[in-house]
Amino acid sequence: MGRLVSTEGLTEEQTEILKVVRQFVEKEIIPVATELEHADEYPTDIIEGLKELGIFGLMIPEEFGGLGESLLTYALVVEEIARGWMSVSGVINTHFIVAYLLMHHGTDEQKQKYLPKMATGEVRGAFSMSEPSLGSDVAAISTKAVKNDDGYEITGQKMWLTNGGSSTLVAVLVKTDEGDDSVYRNMTTFLVEKDPGFGETAQGVTVPGKIDKMGYKGIDTTEMIFEKHQISADQILGGKPGQGFYQMMDGVEVGRVNVGARAVGIANRAFELGIAYAQQRETFGKPIAQHQAILFRLAEMATKVETAHAMVVKAARLKDAGKRNDVEAGMAKMLASEYCNEVVEASFRIHGGYGYSKEYEIERLYRESAFMLIGEGTSDIQKMIIGRALLKDYKL
Repeated sequence: MGRLVSTEGLTEEQTEILKVVRQFVEKEIIPVATELEHADEYPTDIIEGLKELGIFGLMIPEEFGGLGESLLTYALVVEEIARGWMSVSGVINTHFIVAYLLMHHGTDEQKQKYLPKMATGEVRGAFSMSEPSLGSDVAAISTKAVKNDDGYEITGQKMWLTNGGSSTLVAVLVKTDEGDDSVYRNMTTFLVEKDPGFGETAQGVTVPGKIDKMGYKGIDTTEMIFEKHQISADQILGGKPGQGFYQMMDGVEVGRVNVGARAVGIANRAFELGIAYAQQRETFGKPIAQHQAILFRLAEMATKVETAHAMVVKAARLKDAGKRNDVEAGMAKMLASEYCNEVVEASFRIHGGYGYSKEYEIERLYRESAFMLIGEGTSDIQKMIIGRALLKDYKL
């Protein structure tokens, strides 16, 4: 293990968790990741192994059967998993965001009902804000829940659900329009239960199938269609309508730390592959690592990996301290995703023609890194969030 992405001030327990996860990644993920990714095959054995390690309950409090760890621990675990295969960290992320929403916004009854089973992985989470026509413009959602005598009836179409097929509990943001003047207070998060799989997975809930993607393969990214889905008011997250937008934005801050950590994991792996290949490949009578052009490239790659890691750690520690981290999470996500793409491309160039071959791992990382630029909000969205906050902080 090299000197990059080390973290100061960790407890013995955190260090041991990371050691166990890294060993799992080395033994169970890296040897099979490229083959499974090329086949677009769901990593069932890997997921079962992570369940046994307790990763699905990593941040869920001990009273609900989890490990009760911090966001920092979670982010560092995500770095390790993404270093092996980014798609696996996506399975964990969406599950965790739903658990986080329940922990911080759910009623006592909702916590008791779902968190123990989420800690073991028996209940698998997904969350849904986006729709086919709106992208990052969350306020423009059209999926609507109309109140009736039995609760609510949901109709509409959601998009880009990670774990959309394999999940059994989906946190879904919809419009409720119960009379508030603000569009943001007319949104509600519902906890929708469904069966795993595709087709009609619950009354009025259809998951058509997997969306075919250039990368981020192996896991199921789906649409979700609601046609007069009847749901009780008890399934409103927190028990009160109109809080959905603020709940989801809280979850997205955590998600941005996650995507930043994923980007660091991918970049770190790309650096490892690049520096190893540069010492093996010879041109003009010496390893290419001894050519100044390659040496400079390796130095820049390592610096970018280390910088992105530091930003992710800072954002996670702020959230753990109970402080708002929208700016820091946005900075970490933006920087880590941009640097990830730069580091992966540099490693790709070091590999030369072999980098274009599917036999080499860097080919997979090249496709995976592109997703980091758009997941949990594009870099342009992060810049808007950061810039607006800075104007408030530095207002004349």
